Amino acid sequence: MHEGEVGSSKPNPPLLYRLFRWLFRFITSIWFREINVVDDEYISDEAGVLFLTWHPNGLIDPMLMTARLPGKLSTLVHHGMFRVPFVGWVFRKAGVIPFGMKPKGRVNIGLGPNTSEVLDEMSEELAFGGQVLMFPEESTHDHATVQRVRSGAARILLSASRQADAAGKPRPRVVPVGLHYSASHVFRERAAIVLERAMELPPVPTEGGNTEDADQAWVATVTKALEIELKRANLSKTSWEERTLIWKGRALVHAEKQRQAGQVVARVSYAEAIVGARRLRAGWEYMAEHEPEVTQQLVHDCQHHFDDLETRSLSPHDIDARPEEVTNFGAVKAFGSWVWALVWMFGLVTWGAMIGNYAPYKFQSLLERFTRRAGVNDSMQGSIKVLTSVVLFPLWWLTLAIMLTWLLLDPLSPVHQAFAAHQVLRLVTLLPAAGMFIVFMLFWPLSARAHMNLFARWLRASRRLRQWQAWQDESKDWDHLVVRQQELAARLVGLGATLVLPGDNDWVEPTSGTDDATAVYRRIQVVNG
Repeated sequence: MHEGEVGSSKPNPPLLYRLFRWLFRFITSIWFREINVVDDEYISDEAGVLFLTWHPNGLIDPMLMTARLPGKLSTLVHHGMFRVPFVGWVFRKAGVIPFGMKPKGRVNIGLGPNTSEVLDEMSEELAFGGQVLMFPEESTHDHATVQRVRSGAARILLSASRQADAAGKPRPRVVPVGLHYSASHVFRERAAIVLERAMELPPVPTEGGNTEDADQAWVATVTKALEIELKRANLSKTSWEERTLIWKGRALVHAEKQRQAGQVVARVSYAEAIVGARRLRAGWEYMAEHEPEVTQQLVHDCQHHFDDLETRSLSPHDIDARPEEVTNFGAVKAFGSWVWALVWMFGLVTWGAMIGNYAPYKFQSLLERFTRRAGVNDSMQGSIKVLTSVVLFPLWWLTLAIMLTWLLLDPLSPVHQAFAAHQVLRLVTLLPAAGMFIVFMLFWPLSARAHMNLFARWLRASRRLRQWQAWQDESKDWDHLVVRQQELAARLVGLGATLVLPGDNDWVEPTSGTDDATAVYRRIQVVNG
């Protein structure tokens, strides 16, 4: 398994596409503090590839996938935001295609008036080795599980497979993608793209005879398989409470395994955390079916523990990371890191970042308050923030650059006159206007990026400082919390040790279109006394 940006020997995409992909990389690298791409090398150099994933985060989903997947990617999405002139133009140039949109002043029927044309175009692209990204739910949402998958993806595959056969080309491959966010609509959270194994599809119906009925049956079968694959790849659960419980349980299991191995309990990368969550979800689903009473009791005990931690403003990691000896030295060290980051933040970098970014940032805050009152869900909040950033921040930087260039270089400006009267500062007034403008335009985003790095370090130091303050608070009954959490972790690890789960040496991937739980089995036969 390879972690990082996936590779491919496909021809380089057009220059304009690469420019906009670079823009998307820049935006997503600012929006997320950590982005992992996990690749099992399922991208073919000859056959076309259809990437499929769920749609939890509006336009951030196609933006992130375009930024991180190689080659030219044609992306089909459903978004009314494409009617915004500038935004629609940018996304179209970056290979994002509005699919099945409702045209202004017309009634939308099914997937939209241009669906057949788009399906035909994407089928041909896939048949001849292109790469297509599709969100087969066909709408963004904030649910904890994959919503009903539509038939468009299967219809594209059927047509593309037949065209590839006719042209003597290899049939396109279908790669489900796990798209994971630690908090999709929150700034500076984590993201991961996990490319799953290529799906095995049923035989394509032969043309001739009663082809229409056979085609409909094939499309229905493949659509159902795609939905199951997406649920498996994206760790779907019926509610966010269940999903959150799985992620917290994963953290307990990870910490317990580190303790058993004699290691210091430490956080893992987001990609590694996803693998752990997949194992726990598979085991959970298996146990819920075969031993529901045991599962319900364990879920109840874990939920009670996590609720208790929440009332004490603690996380499971606070319990696992607490040192055996809580000394003042550790608290002083955490405070020193916090002060160091704070001092640097209030240097020239932060003041430049505040001038260059405070106004659009405050506008975004007001806009978010308004959209939440209007009932806009979390799946669109991140999109709104990113879209307004693409427009507002450059406009603000442009305004500042023009204004400051004029203040410093125009003889009628009072600032220019004050600088010209100074023996040293007068040199500034002699600089070329174009050069001064470029310097200002570069300074605002670069200072903002530097400020974000310092701010992230300050946040880490702040969390560490709060941890030490909590660890020194004996009223939280630490001994009881530590013992209870480690007992729960040992139960989870012990139960997992009796099962063959994803990632084990003897794990066999389930057939395409079936959930992980169907491939889980016990290592030993449990004999009831």
